[in-house]
Amino acid sequence: MEEGDLAAGKSTAAERGAWSVFEDEAGQSMTPPRARTWGRIGQTPVVRVRARGSGRVSMAGMACYKPDERSRLIYAIREYRGRKDESKGFGRRDFRDLIVRARIQLGGPIVLVWDNLRLHLTAGMKAFIDANAEWLTVFHLPTYAPDLNPLEGIWSLVKREIGNLAAADLTQITRAVKRRLKRIQYRSQLVDGCLASTGLCLD
Repeated sequence: MEEGDLAAGKSTAAERGAWSVFEDEAGQSMTPPRARTWGRIGQTPVVRVRARGSGRVSMAGMACYKPDERSRLIYAIREYRGRKDESKGFGRRDFRDLIVRARIQLGGPIVLVWDNLRLHLTAGMKAFIDANAEWLTVFHLPTYAPDLNPLEGIWSLVKREIGNLAAADLTQITRAVKRRLKRIQYRSQLVDGCLASTGLCLD
């Protein structure tokens, strides 16, 4: 990997025989992202959407890499429908559970690389990390450096799929997101490509 903390993360993963795991979050509202498509010359295709209704689909993902192992994608999805007392996104416990699930699925120690989101830096999360130092080591990406996180490529692939989706409700968006993430899960070369696009390597 690059210099600094990421280089330290690479060395730590190699020494411990651990998985290098990058984590990130993204979301999609009822307003679809812009996307490119085919159309007649001089006639720009227009997809009309209602763009009404509250709600958001939140995604948290982990791109997992280890030399001589198939790359993995582990993710969680949460819907927010604007109801009273409903969580708008992922909380500290959700991140904790995702990390534990990754450890179970990967079957080994983890070197986790993520950004400086406020929830990543809470006292509760730090206590969880310290309590599981036997199998969990955490490094933080530099501030404002999304280009170093392979998950940005994953989110790009997901949003490309739903760019021309005129969703009638939040359930339709959630279904499309799950379908795309499931396809990426079974195509490890896409997960590898997202790492390559960052300019980082694990060798």
